Amino acid sequence: MGGFFGAVSRKNCTADLFYGTDYNSHLGTRRGGMAGYNKEEKAFTRSIHNLENSYFRTKFEPTLSRFQGCTSGIGVISDTDAQPLVINSHLGRFAIVTVAKIQNLDELAQQLLDQNMHFAELSSGKTNQTELISLLIIQGRNFVDGIENVFRHIKGSCSMLLLTEDGIIAARDKWGRTPIVVGRKAEGFAATSESTAFDNLDYEIEHFLGPGEIVRLRPDGIEQMRKPEERMQICSFLWVYYGFPTSTYEGRNVEEVRYANGQLMGSEDQTEVDCVCGIPDSGVGMALGYAAGMGRPYQRAISKYTPTWPRSFTPANQEMRSLVAKMKLIANRAMLKDKRVLFCDDSIVRGTQLRDNVKVLFHDGAREVHMRIACPPLIYGCPFIGFTSSKSDMELITRRIIKDFEGDENANLDKYAATDSPEYTRMVEEIRRQLGLTSLRFNKLEQLVKAIGLPKCKLCTHCFDGTGCF
Repeated sequence: MGGFFGAVSRKNCTADLFYGTDYNSHLGTRRGGMAGYNKEEKAFTRSIHNLENSYFRTKFEPTLSRFQGCTSGIGVISDTDAQPLVINSHLGRFAIVTVAKIQNLDELAQQLLDQNMHFAELSSGKTNQTELISLLIIQGRNFVDGIENVFRHIKGSCSMLLLTEDGIIAARDKWGRTPIVVGRKAEGFAATSESTAFDNLDYEIEHFLGPGEIVRLRPDGIEQMRKPEERMQICSFLWVYYGFPTSTYEGRNVEEVRYANGQLMGSEDQTEVDCVCGIPDSGVGMALGYAAGMGRPYQRAISKYTPTWPRSFTPANQEMRSLVAKMKLIANRAMLKDKRVLFCDDSIVRGTQLRDNVKVLFHDGAREVHMRIACPPLIYGCPFIGFTSSKSDMELITRRIIKDFEGDENANLDKYAATDSPEYTRMVEEIRRQLGLTSLRFNKLEQLVKAIGLPKCKLCTHCFDGTGCF
């Protein structure tokens, strides 16, 4: 997916930029970058590093002295392109970072090439989508016109920060699929994907940008450059999986939603178990609520070991990736022995890691292993942000099972997505059997929507039910 942070201040903002960007590290694993602007020297500074085998702080801390004197800057943690990019155009000089997923990238790239434009950046041999977005922007008469040109042309989603010589421009995706929140403190303003970046930097939440809204941040205030759209389709998976527990989107805190989600599910569950446990990290908040709703104790029967395993460590070899995933989770045999344990997790994508974990749990003494999932089954790959969209639909365990049942992975998807339909029930039972679980239940979409607390029409639930608009 990815996340960004930008700050504009009356004084040096290097520390805010560095730590604010780092607080988005849970949203991406591939690359990190920062760009700053020194107003006195009228100069941009940029730094980009690969994060696939190390933390953001480790890579950027040695080069922070380059940013001294910068009173504004933007940073990004990305799962896609090398960014920020620094552009010189008829609109002036600017740096840009994006959180985007562009479905029609190749088509748009060819259109720009046909207009005699060129691309200077390539990411793994492919068009850098942040550069493509910048080329669409500079076709505009001004920044607002250029950003609206992006909105008109892309299929997918795009939120962005532009560092200009006159502050920072923040523009949220037209459908609001990814969030931007603005914070304020005495020295200036900041904009970020994750409100959790504000707390320790002394920012107070000032404004949640609406879908398609564009604002300019200067040290002395916020200027609205484009009003928000009325319609919104924010990704519901933000609360289920992506979001850090202390972050808030659209006024709804991530941990509160996860707790409420688990409590709603747990209050309806009559399964006889000895304790409830969360799969770290995103399953923990749900499990605490589940234990409360079910009236069973919460116990940590499994823990995550992270001191020597950075979240971003992702070996290229699939076998090694599976091994690393296994090494991070350690079962507590003393807590598991002869217990009927109910585990909560955010989702099931491929199911490979969960199947291996279940084997370990039984091996380490669990008598029964029950699994409860915070969201409905993932039936459709996401075309809007980089989660299931980074995988083919056939990598989803649901689609593999549907193909086994129907002979076609695309057959009767609406029936398999309908809770408690015969097709749904058969699919869930087959997932349970393949994973070796004692029992398995997924959340109902209606219950997830209720826990989030926003109207269904304002949430994107495409990966669960196939709905959503470009």
